[in-house]
Amino acid sequence: MRKKNRATPRTEPWQPHAWQTQSLLLAYPDDQFPARLELARQVATHLPRPVAEPLLEFVAHADRTAPADLATAYVATFDHRKRCCPYLTYYAHGDTRKRGLALLRLKQTYAAAGWRLADDELPDHLAVVLEFAATDPTTGLGLLTDHRAGLELLRLALQDEGSAWADVLRSVSATLPQLAGDDREAVARLAAEGPPEEQVGLDPYTPAQYLPDPAGGPR
Repeated sequence: MRKKNRATPRTEPWQPHAWQTQSLLLAYPDDQFPARLELARQVATHLPRPVAEPLLEFVAHADRTAPADLATAYVATFDHRKRCCPYLTYYAHGDTRKRGLALLRLKQTYAAAGWRLADDELPDHLAVVLEFAATDPTTGLGLLTDHRAGLELLRLALQDEGSAWADVLRSVSATLPQLAGDDREAVARLAAEGPPEEQVGLDPYTPAQYLPDPAGGPR
């Protein structure tokens, strides 16, 4: 849910291009991934240096990694490590009823902008939020800012894991305003306490395969 007491920063013309590119790189590396890497390489030449450099570092890593190995690393990172969960509302709400409401609000925000999700997509996956931000920059920037604590916690988790996708998260962070005091405190609190652990309340909105479970990550 949007915070009423925080003004949304002004968007820049280059931000939608960055968000669309980051969204593509955070999707599963399928047969079309080499084309996404080439697109990222081209787009990076038009982005500010702090946004472009991490993207190019990720592209360089992906270029020298066998496709099967990259796909295996993606699954191991995002599907089997709970702390690397790409579903942003999880950081604030865990598996609680509040998360179900947060997911519904996101879906309503997309619908109000005339943007429809595929049936198998959850609205809080970072790649989905970034893709939406690329199409509706003002609203999208507000959503990314509202979920800044979760974004930073994901970035730190990927960095701790030595994951190449940490570079993509560094690039995402570089598109956003610098962390203010309240944001820093929220990141520290999430890191110390973790998300709520109530394991009820998401049905029927959230398919079970997308929820983190004790044995692995969100699927």
